[in-house]
Amino acid sequence: MGTVLVATANVNGIRAAYKRGMGDWVAARRPDVMLLQEVRAPDEILSDFLSTAEWDLAHEACEIKGRAGVAIASRLPMSAIRIGLGTGVPVDTGRWVEADLELPGGGSLTVVSAYIHSGQAGTPKMDEKYAFLDIVTKRLAELIGSGQDVVVAGDLNIAHREVDLKNWRTNRKNAGFLPEERAYLDRWFDELGWRDLGREHGGEGPGPYTWWTWRGQAFDNDAGWRIDYQLATPGLADKVASVEIDKAPTYDERWSDHAPVLVDYRV
Repeated sequence: MGTVLVATANVNGIRAAYKRGMGDWVAARRPDVMLLQEVRAPDEILSDFLSTAEWDLAHEACEIKGRAGVAIASRLPMSAIRIGLGTGVPVDTGRWVEADLELPGGGSLTVVSAYIHSGQAGTPKMDEKYAFLDIVTKRLAELIGSGQDVVVAGDLNIAHREVDLKNWRTNRKNAGFLPEERAYLDRWFDELGWRDLGREHGGEGPGPYTWWTWRGQAFDNDAGWRIDYQLATPGLADKVASVEIDKAPTYDERWSDHAPVLVDYRV
């Protein structure tokens, strides 16, 4: 039995991330699969950074230029790709892509790169987020009901519990920590059965966090949010060898405002 290292990362613009050193990180960590969010680039730009000679690629750019964008880059061959969730709404594009990967020993692994809207409390942007979360919930029920090993990973833009953000008291009425948003994660974990690997392997908290604003001393003071996840179907969650949040050593060494979440799966 071998392992497959899956990394998820909100790159905050792939061009900017590579300019800041993402390429060195990829070369050093050598993930087998990368699930990327906020790519913010067309197909041809993505393949400039991730060569199709090395990677199988699946990508959905956002219809709104310069926003969102999700991608899967895999050293394992893809046998199927599914783009989007079929809402037909431009703001929902560049937020969901699935691929079935062929495992070296036979069998397959389904992976999803997801990027949920950030939302803004009390505005139509919040309605858009809830509408998309409803559709995501339906798809998660289908995926977990398929009996296949599935990883759903990405920037969900929701901190699940108080231990998942440093300043939870001052954010109780802000998007990302509203009770209505957190209730979706409750349903995914408690009713549907998805496993939150970051929390399972990260201890009781607070943290470890995955996002820190570029502004001020948030990074240095570890005043962050845990909004980047790897969720796994129960059988696959039992095969996890390790989980790591790869926070940069210093502010200047960051190539995104998010830290990658890496999970090694025994497959």
